[in-house]
Amino acid sequence: TEQCAASLSCLNPRVKWEGSRQAKGLHLKEAHSKLGLFSFPLQRLRMKAAPSGPSFPYKPFWKLLSETSMSGKAQRKLKVEGKELSSLPAELFAFEDTRILKMSPERESCLHYQMGFVPKEISHLMNLTALYVDSNDLQEIPPEVGMLKNLKRLVLSNNVLCDLPLELEMLQHLQSIHLANNSFTIFPSVVCRYPNLTFLDISDNKIEIIPPTIDHLKNLETFLLLFNGINKLPEELCSLTKLHCLWLGNNNIRELPASFGNLAMLDWGDNYCSFNFHGNPLDNPPLDVCMGGPQQIKEYFSSS
Repeated sequence: TEQCAASLSCLNPRVKWEGSRQAKGLHLKEAHSKLGLFSFPLQRLRMKAAPSGPSFPYKPFWKLLSETSMSGKAQRKLKVEGKELSSLPAELFAFEDTRILKMSPERESCLHYQMGFVPKEISHLMNLTALYVDSNDLQEIPPEVGMLKNLKRLVLSNNVLCDLPLELEMLQHLQSIHLANNSFTIFPSVVCRYPNLTFLDISDNKIEIIPPTIDHLKNLETFLLLFNGINKLPEELCSLTKLHCLWLGNNNIRELPASFGNLAMLDWGDNYCSFNFHGNPLDNPPLDVCMGGPQQIKEYFSSS
């Protein structure tokens, strides 16, 4: 699960999510495996030849796969890596029944070939439910991605993004978005417009403020904020009562909101406590109180 992925990641918090291009000596495929962020509830069945129709010249770095979901429904998955990433053929966007599209280098040797942009033709793949374009050299995401209204998972980690287009608001079925290790200095406002979002990773950026509109994410269960410049948490964050994983490590947080103890669903087990607040100059409440869990935090503020 994604929560477990986060747990493994923070055992070594300097390993970038999904295998950062900056993580020297770490095989990207191995990193993907360890972090689990490419682990779907899917079972790979077999390689399939390209169907009749659009020309699809087979190349070693192109993989057209048939997968079966847990419901038994076949899903088409297209995977592009290697030198094809630096020059995507138009045929790629003719396979409109593709459900899962991965355009990410998986090995450190493949980092010589990265996408510098996502073609506008991505909008032709209206049936996509998952899009992976992590570990590339993307400075922006085209507004056309907002037309992929069936998208449930969007992985943009390990790029150089500093903003997201407002057109992405149309992704109302989105459940999981990965934005770690980019160049965000301002929390992208469009993220707060996903009512079905359960997983949000925006770790390893330069964000200082979490907007009060974060309270729109009523279904959020996992929120990863490590390695940013957060100095204060909004009171509205404490209304996200479905949160069971909130990682705030290595920020500049000195105090918690008075209602932080309302987040009773947070996992306060040993594997989580050391990473929930580690690396912050907390003094209100002190770190030892925070490590005691929501009840101790409540008692601290009620007695203050």
